[in-house]
Amino acid sequence: MRGKNKNRILSNLLVEDYAAEGKCLSRVDGKVIFIDGVVPGDKVDVRLLKSKKDWAEGTPVHFHAYSSNRTEIRCIHMGACGGCQWQMLPYEWQLKYKQQQVEQTLKRIGKVELPPIDNIVGCATQYYYRNKIEYTFSNKRFLLHTELNDPTISAQQNVAGFHARGFFDKVVDIQTCHLQAEPTNAIRLFIKEYANKHDLTFYDYRTHEGYLRNLQIRLCKTGEIMVNLIIGEDNPSKTLPLLKELQASFPAITTLLFTVNLKWNDSIHDLTPVVYHGKGFVLEELRNEEANQTFRFKIGPRSFFQTNTEQAEKLYQLTNSFAELSGTETLYDLYCGTGSIGIFLSPKAKKIIGVEQIPAAIEDAKENAALNGIEKTQFFAGDVIDICTDDFFALHGRPDVIITDPPRAGMHAKLVEKLLEIAAPTIVYVSCNPSTQARDLQALDSLYQVTKVQPVDMFPHTHHIENIVQLKRR
Repeated sequence: MRGKNKNRILSNLLVEDYAAEGKCLSRVDGKVIFIDGVVPGDKVDVRLLKSKKDWAEGTPVHFHAYSSNRTEIRCIHMGACGGCQWQMLPYEWQLKYKQQQVEQTLKRIGKVELPPIDNIVGCATQYYYRNKIEYTFSNKRFLLHTELNDPTISAQQNVAGFHARGFFDKVVDIQTCHLQAEPTNAIRLFIKEYANKHDLTFYDYRTHEGYLRNLQIRLCKTGEIMVNLIIGEDNPSKTLPLLKELQASFPAITTLLFTVNLKWNDSIHDLTPVVYHGKGFVLEELRNEEANQTFRFKIGPRSFFQTNTEQAEKLYQLTNSFAELSGTETLYDLYCGTGSIGIFLSPKAKKIIGVEQIPAAIEDAKENAALNGIEKTQFFAGDVIDICTDDFFALHGRPDVIITDPPRAGMHAKLVEKLLEIAAPTIVYVSCNPSTQARDLQALDSLYQVTKVQPVDMFPHTHHIENIVQLKRR
């Protein structure tokens, strides 16, 4: 099979194994074919989208037979919507493939000596586990393949749901989403119905016009509910009646806000949400069972907080275990965000130093420490490379333990160099991307040995995975 045979269709391929990032693989004449949207055991025809000398990528165009490992899909939107990718796989198989992904990625990319990897920690709740969700409004509905040639169905529809996979301007019109508990669907559908009834326009992602843009809903264990409606026009005559009806229909909403976004992108980190009802934030709780202590966190519409509260408690408990604190250690929490990990680990630490580049997150971290009556924390806004100087260490102490929880891109190369320079006895590396984590472990290998590895599943039915690694100075 020649490398340039792009768009060629390969017939009746047996999907042999899981690869990574949600893709599976087959082999043709020694060439590996990575396939999206299938599971091991499927027999499919595949259209190649990219073809190189030794590998290719493709998408299934016809299923000859389905794998016996498949299970019933709960959501009618699975496949078109990007929220879930693996509902067709039994959960135990999802965990098996995620465990496999961590092991293979650390060995293939990291190339460092590894201890036995602990079994992945699964999620007791496989549906309705998200505490935060964001919906999108659009005037263009994503049409399924079966609808494309139907003259009675138009893509020019007002819809509320999620962006279709691979499309920036088309949205899957969601009837019921199983990622977040009610009243999430009821709130979304109410706003959609109200908007259609009152001739409110839905956003057009090509012309950048329209009133309704996005909807953020956060549900907390405390029972508090925050709703933030993002709109594309600063028009109180439209906004205030809508919010009045929404509040009256859903009195359980404890904080109701709106944000005017006139930009071409959906980010609201540089915008100011306006409080219509409530205190403008919600309070969430995380329970540290070992310390027999419950911590409360103030979360605003722009705050970052782990999306799965139940699994966040397990993730942080494991991080606490890997830190091996005795009460005498100075702990540095890098990429500390709103301070949740440092605060969770505070009962057994002598001092917590948190560092984060986003000033607003640092302000949240300080408020959260005060909210929990914790006086042994200090939070600093800026780059670790600039902050962690000899003068800083002289004033605050050198770290005995470092927690690092970077974004998907992993740690910057200069930060890795800084960690090697600091040479703390223990590093606990929490990652949402095993590939970049493996790269960083290789860079740290000259001074640190990997002593523990623990995968954690935060997002059932997706290919995303969290992984915790303990490193000890050699």
